[in-house]
Amino acid sequence: MSATAEFFAARDFLLAQRENYSRAYQDFRWPRLTHFNWALDVFDAQAEGNSRTALWLVDEAGGELKRSFDDMRRRSNQLANHLRAQGVKRGDALLLMLDNVVELWETLLAAIKLGAVVVPATTLLAAQDLPDRLQRGNIRHLVVGQAHTAKFDGLDPSLTRIAVGDAVPGWQAYDDAFGADDSFTPDAPTRADEPLLLYFTSGTTSRPKLVVHTHQSYPLGSLSTLYWIGLRPDDIHYNISSPGWAKHAWSNVFAPWNAGCTIFVYRAARFSAAATLDAIARYGVTTLCAPPTVWRHLIQEDLASYQTRLRALVGAGEPLNPEVIERVRRAWNLEIRDGYGQTETTAQIGNPPGQPMRAGSMGRPLPGYRIALLDADGQERDEGEIAIRLDERPVGLMQEYRDDAARMRQVLDEGYYRTGDVARRDADGYYWYIGRADDVFKSSDYRISPFELESLLIEHEAVAEAAVVPAPDELRLNVPKAYLTLRQGFEPDRDTALSILRFAAARLAPYQRIRRLEFFELPKTISGKIRRVELRAHAATAAADPNGAQDEYRESDFPELRQPPSPP
Repeated sequence: MSATAEFFAARDFLLAQRENYSRAYQDFRWPRLTHFNWALDVFDAQAEGNSRTALWLVDEAGGELKRSFDDMRRRSNQLANHLRAQGVKRGDALLLMLDNVVELWETLLAAIKLGAVVVPATTLLAAQDLPDRLQRGNIRHLVVGQAHTAKFDGLDPSLTRIAVGDAVPGWQAYDDAFGADDSFTPDAPTRADEPLLLYFTSGTTSRPKLVVHTHQSYPLGSLSTLYWIGLRPDDIHYNISSPGWAKHAWSNVFAPWNAGCTIFVYRAARFSAAATLDAIARYGVTTLCAPPTVWRHLIQEDLASYQTRLRALVGAGEPLNPEVIERVRRAWNLEIRDGYGQTETTAQIGNPPGQPMRAGSMGRPLPGYRIALLDADGQERDEGEIAIRLDERPVGLMQEYRDDAARMRQVLDEGYYRTGDVARRDADGYYWYIGRADDVFKSSDYRISPFELESLLIEHEAVAEAAVVPAPDELRLNVPKAYLTLRQGFEPDRDTALSILRFAAARLAPYQRIRRLEFFELPKTISGKIRRVELRAHAATAAADPNGAQDEYRESDFPELRQPPSPP
């Protein structure tokens, strides 16, 4: 069989078994390909002569841009030919810094066809972030939005510089590509194990790692993501994600186009939950993926007032709190199906369509992934670090960490890939997230899962977001401290703090009780993940001060809490 035929046979099997989890999980096998170029072997194979909409961009002013599959095939061929003429060669690293504009998808397709290595970069990067990325990524070529070109001033003058948008002195114009031939011939077959993507991780606790994915690991590996989302060829799929991060490739490129469906994006200068919901309803979005931060904003609107065509909802990026899932279910009679993966992998664990859900569970292993939970001694248990068995190495696992052999040896341990996340598994094979291995902490010899406490806290009417970290304590070693962002209409004062502490005390075991809290704008990475390392440092500093932090409230400050709490 050709690579194209093998790919579509595997895809069609998952589409046919979209609600038969047992059959899909037991019988799915990854195609093991020697040569594979997703843009040529999959995208173009279904795009040639195909007038269906592949990409649909809508902006906040109501402007629309639609491109058919065949449009994208022809334009990416032209761009590939133009980039080749500018010196872009197989194996060259090309940094791609664009917003959600059509040129982003065209460039990605063209680079794949050429065999270039794409280094996605968020537009939120500052000029000081770039020298490290250019050096560690061995960047040779730039495709950058006009608004961000100044960030590269004074950097390596040998770089090929192509600007999207208005003319920029010293940069080539992107639109010059569209005088080129719209047919494309590759210089050689693409090996499936050639590097395709280099991702800088978000760096929540350390210097960003550089993750290498091949021509098969993300494009072919995204079949597990397709199955989790439950995409169908007739879907209009909206993934709320910014370019530059792995989740954008998951759900804004490979999974929907593997299914042959339409990618929809609503573009706005600033996120607005109301405007986003209006676009979902107005343009007939059928499947929606969003990170928990976005879901927490959406549920503050009157969801039931929006008449949508949504049939499938998923969440990923961080664990999804049960309260969020329940509020969406009440409004739309749809379940947000949680899923789990990493920059280093495609979707590993999730709740696929048609399966019984258990509130708060991240689901079960997805087709193609064999999951184990390892204790501190590396033994498989029902609670421990999430690990992937490598006896049948999943295609969706990264190739390596670039220039970090020591870290690779650390995560590839005696037949497993270790994720660094901790979970437990119930008797029916459902997994429940506990936290990052370095986030779980002990208090009075009890193990505390921050995620469990955070999920409880956001059930309080005043709390929009919560992060729990250990605060050093002479008596208990550590105590849980909550950093909280409030919803509109609530004041960060003593009364609110007392209400939250009472709420938590009435619902938590004594060893889990929130002993300190602080109203705080949560620090986040540019990908939107909470920087717990900063919060832990802040909590340690506040604990060392007898007066605590300026806006900190301690349980001991409230004589009222020494009395039995009022009924909830």
